[in-house]
Parts: sequence; structure tokens; C-alpha cells
Amino acid sequence: MEALVKESKTSVSKKVMTGAEAVICSLLEEDVDTIFGYPGGAIMPIYDALYQYQDQINHVLVRHEQGATHAAQGYARVVSNKVGVVFATSGPGATNLITGIADAQIDSTPLVCITGQVPSALLGTDAFQETDVIGISMPVTKWNHQVSDAREIPEVLAKAFYIAKSGRPGPVLIDITKDAQFASLEFEYKKCQNIRTYHPRPVLNKERLKEAADLINKAQQPFLLLGQGVLLSHAQDTLRKFIEKADIPTAWTILGLSALDHDHPLNVGMLGMHGNYAPNVLTNECDLLIAVGMRFDDRVTGDLSRYATQAKVIHIEIDPSEIDKNVKTDVAVVADANEALEALIPLVKKAKHQEWRQKFADLHKIEEEKIIKKDLYPHEQGIKMGEVVRRISEQTKGEAIVVTDVGQHQMSSARYYNFKKSHSNVTSGGLGTMGFALPAAMGAKIGCPHREVVAIIGDGGFQMTLQELGTIYQYDIPVKVVILNNGFLGMVRQWQQLFFEKRYSFTEMKNPEFTTIARGFSIESEKITSRDQLDDAISAMLEHPGAYLLDVVVEKEENVFPMVPSGAAVSEIRME
Repeated sequence: MEALVKESKTSVSKKVMTGAEAVICSLLEEDVDTIFGYPGGAIMPIYDALYQYQDQINHVLVRHEQGATHAAQGYARVVSNKVGVVFATSGPGATNLITGIADAQIDSTPLVCITGQVPSALLGTDAFQETDVIGISMPVTKWNHQVSDAREIPEVLAKAFYIAKSGRPGPVLIDITKDAQFASLEFEYKKCQNIRTYHPRPVLNKERLKEAADLINKAQQPFLLLGQGVLLSHAQDTLRKFIEKADIPTAWTILGLSALDHDHPLNVGMLGMHGNYAPNVLTNECDLLIAVGMRFDDRVTGDLSRYATQAKVIHIEIDPSEIDKNVKTDVAVVADANEALEALIPLVKKAKHQEWRQKFADLHKIEEEKIIKKDLYPHEQGIKMGEVVRRISEQTKGEAIVVTDVGQHQMSSARYYNFKKSHSNVTSGGLGTMGFALPAAMGAKIGCPHREVVAIIGDGGFQMTLQELGTIYQYDIPVKVVILNNGFLGMVRQWQQLFFEKRYSFTEMKNPEFTTIARGFSIESEKITSRDQLDDAISAMLEHPGAYLLDVVVEKEENVFPMVPSGAAVSEIRME
């Protein structure tokens, strides 16, 4: 694993080289230390050029191109100011990237994906392994570009990195024809500092700030919603100072999770469909809603026509396209979250909202009695997902990076892992991609080799990308993998139970022995079926120096509550 962590070095400027070598030297100029990829015919010249730079840049050979994008996402999500880099060949190699690129786009993850393409003379001829990856990827990239002239490569890649990581981050795809990879150029690299028609960092409007501060100072029942924008702008400390001064209860979206310490007295829990009872109900009772770095996703708002209609709304968001898209705002502050909050702190008055905060505490007690105690301290024979997550949280002291994809395991992890460090929750939020977690955990561990990385995955999602166990084996990546195994596509089954009269249409799964598969990749593993095995099994997993797979057979038809039914108002959240 330590061999994967290498320092990048500066490449030589003003040297005649091929386009393929220019790609590698451009990456070195951007301090790239890791590439996730899969070679093939159309990108072979770039891989040949990479061969001579192996001491300066690490390449991780994944087992499927989708795994490369998810691994790059995991890497970028845990390493500050780094861009995940992906290589793939043309045709199916390029199209296999699309799911991960779409996931990165909606979750604001900076990626630079470089694909090989057939020679420019063959473009549009349906040549072997030719696809229009530019046309295919356009809706799910922040920017894409096809290079057919080797001289363009340094400038285009500099622009790609700047666009990917500036403003609201996102994925960029650069498609390079094979002849451009072979052609020569005089290499000179200049990092991109600005683009004339692109303004990623809005100018802070002081009048809007004053209007926002006035609403905050007048509010009796203010409520703040934080999203991933707080993490992307490194605004965690600023946010804490702001809410402490104004005494504002604060809830988080699933992508904002870990931006505020779990134990902070103003942290009132998770928003949304499977969020906590108090923040959902009281969204429709607050008199001021302050949204910071979040986009009012439908999983957060429920029925928009009945969402916080009684409240004034302040929206702090760097992407102007998100303003008024779903929820009409009274004051829009188009800005970097950290910059806006820093400017607001001196404008807001120190306040106390004890009665308002007590409402959150009272509703939390209801949820604790009806749901949380049953999830964490069950009397049933079967193991519950929540108790597995909480015991992992306890044994890792809340300091691990937890990686999930989508489903019941994701919601249980968000609800019951007590995060103590920021940038610790890596999940597929907006796209909800099954199969995200295993490769993303690899990337997270490579990005943060000295932190514990635990992938908590459902049995369905695990089987979508389990081939990446081969990558974990080859590169000795010591991730811990916990499968919450209920023999169902659990979240879909829950909906079928509640809304389709228990017609379990093609959601039950006959699973293989996951421990046998793990052993085939020389990965230590254990399967447990009873509660009395749980603590020792988790300890054994965490104490093992290498990769480890723990298959936990959980209650087969457990449901995740609370739940806001589709189309309902957030205040109509169900406890059972």
C-alpha cells in the first residue's frame, strides 16, 4: 500500500516530445500522483509514455472502467484540492466511464477523465471501438473537449484541471485521437488561472449579505441546512462559529454529513426521506430557513408545494443555477460558502433560541423511543443494520472514513455512524449508484493511507463491482469491507412492502458465499449470523493489517425509518 503513495515531480518544459508524453508531463505539472485506469488500443501510446514515468506517478489498474471513475471519486472526496484522474480507451472503455462521470457531476466531484480515440482520419466512420464519447458525455460533464492536434494537449489539460476544481467542482472529459498521441510538439506548460468566459467564484454582494443578516437577527425560530458546499469550501470552522453566535439549530444533507461534529449541541441530525424526525417536522415550523451549500434535492424537500411555505428562505450557494430552481428564496447569496459565512459573522447578533432548540430535543426523544433504541438495542433474534454500524462507529471511535453506495445500508450508516472528523463520509448522493462503494473505498484509502477506511455495502451493490477485489488484492489496499447481507435489494423491497402490498417483484437475491469469493482474492474474511459474534468480528476486522471482508447476515425484512413517503410533505414523516 505504501508503494502507492508517491510524490509527483515537475516535468521538463520546452522539450520536444510526443502528444502521449505531453499528457503525462501535463499531469505531473498539475501534481497528479495517482491515475486510475484501464489500457486499450486507442490509448496505448499514452500508456507507453507512462511506462517511463512510473517512479513519478502511480497507476492503479482497476478491473472495470466504472471502478476507475468511482475510485477517482473516492480519492478526490477525501484529499483536499486534488482532482481524481482516470484513463480509458475508446468505445466501450469510454462508455463504461459514464455512470461514474454522471455520479461525479451531480455530487460535485472534480475528475479529469482522459480517453483515447481512433485516429482523426477515421472519426465518424464507425471504426473499430469508435464512439462519440464527446456527444455521449456532454450532458454529464462540466466540460469536455476532443483533441486531434498534439499541440493543443498542454493548454487543454491545464484548462481541464482548472475547470474541474474551480467554483462548483465537477468532471471533465478530454478525448485524444491516436494520431495526436503519436505526433510531436514542443512541450511548454502553463497552469490555467482564468478563462475569459468562465467566472467560477462569484463576487460577494454585500447588500444581499445585509439583507440576510437582517432576517437572521429578526428570526425567532431559525433553522440552518448544510450541504456538501460547506465541505467543498472548507467552511466547517466558519460554519460552527456562525451557528454558535446566532444559536441556530443545524441539520445536514447526506453529502453534508461530517461537516459538523455529531456531538455538537446545535447538530439536530439528517434531513430528508430517511432523515431524523425533528429536522423534517420542524422544517415546516421554522420562521427562517438558511440553506448553505445545498441544492434542495427532492429527497430533502418532499412535496415542494408544502415545503417550508411559512418561512423566509436564505440560500447561500456558489452555483447560480441552483438558486430558485426548486425553492423560491427571499435572499440569495451567490457565493463561496466560507466567504459568505465569514462575512455574515460580524453582521449577526449573538442570540439565544432555547425554546426553539427544545422543540428539536423533544421530538428527538420521540424518535429515540420509537426507532433509535429498537435499531441499536433490538430484542429480535436477527442482527439489525443500525447496531452493526453503531458498533463499527464505537470501535473506530468515529474517526474512520465510511464509504457507502445507495440503499438501506447507506441510510443506516448516515444515521448511526457518529462522525468525529470532516471529509469522512463518502457516498453516492444525487445519482444513487449501486456499486459505488467498493471502488470508492479503494480510492479513499489510496488518498488517505493513514486513515481507517470502512466500506459498508449492501449485498446487491457489492455484487455490481465485486471484481475490484482483484484491484485490492493486486495493490494490497487495506480497506475493510462490511456487507450488510439481507438477501434482498433492501430499499426496493421496503417500498414494495409499504406501497405495493408486499409484491416482492424480483428483489430477493440468492447470494454466493462472499467469504469464498474473498478468499479467492487472498483477502481475509468472516461470515457471522448472530449478535454475540458481532463485537469480536468487528475487532478482528479492524485489527487485521490488510484488506478484510466481513459478511454480516442481518434481519431479512428490516425497514429503515423514519421515512417521508414519495410525494408527501416532510412534516408527514412516518415512524413506522
